[in-house]
Amino acid sequence: MNALTTYIDKQYLPLASAGVPATDLLVQRGYGIFDYLRVANNKPLFLEDHLDRFYNSAAIMRLDITETRAEVIKIVHQLIEQNNLPYSGIRLIIGGGDSADGYQITAPRLLVLQQPLIAPADKMPLKGIRLASYDFQRQLWEVKTTDYLMAIWLQPWMKSQNADDILYHQAGIVRECPRSNFFMIKDGTLITPATHMLKGITRKNIISIALANKIKIEERAITIEEIKMATEAFISSSTKRITPVCQIDDYILPPINDQSLSFKIFELLREKELH
Repeated sequence: MNALTTYIDKQYLPLASAGVPATDLLVQRGYGIFDYLRVANNKPLFLEDHLDRFYNSAAIMRLDITETRAEVIKIVHQLIEQNNLPYSGIRLIIGGGDSADGYQITAPRLLVLQQPLIAPADKMPLKGIRLASYDFQRQLWEVKTTDYLMAIWLQPWMKSQNADDILYHQAGIVRECPRSNFFMIKDGTLITPATHMLKGITRKNIISIALANKIKIEERAITIEEIKMATEAFISSSTKRITPVCQIDDYILPPINDQSLSFKIFELLREKELH
């Protein structure tokens, strides 16, 4: 893996030789952003959508990316060609730059790396995961920052709850999971939080698919209590597409099957990836 080519600070280097200096705000203060996309059969999936979010995150964080959008696209394709990893992940990272006082943003450097990734199954798993809810609101929620402090700190607690992931809420209003968006289905309607969470690219595509296929969808506030009226629930992410949820805290959701609405959405999403 260390032989893979990586792009950093306007250079192509072996991964083993690529690093961020200790003077960078990414290291000193954890100040940085990233985006992550899948590559399938050497095709970067939804690259334009990921770049939209990446540049938007950079603008909000006052990080000036010196590479143009066209240059970043070229870098991504160059790495795909050089590394020859037909199925993989591409990570785009920007830090705050070298800072003499460890506080002021200077000249951000772009890091783009490609890593092997296990392909998600072509069929949605019918066995769901368990979520444990936790009262927490991410700061700068519209930005994909490198700050996963709370999610990592909560791992021992999550395991003590016999859960597979965490569902953030703020005073009972559902937000998101640390690395994915949340959806529930009630009375045949697909429902997802509208605000105060990072809007994922897979989430965007699910909404687009629902609208195109006349599936009722609502973007609005969801309470933890309302989840108990759901017939289905799932989380979405770029790496796993859709993962069903079987339990949230003490509430056990009905089992899903290949006739479930979430199963249908998974199939439509997979078809969209292929085109």
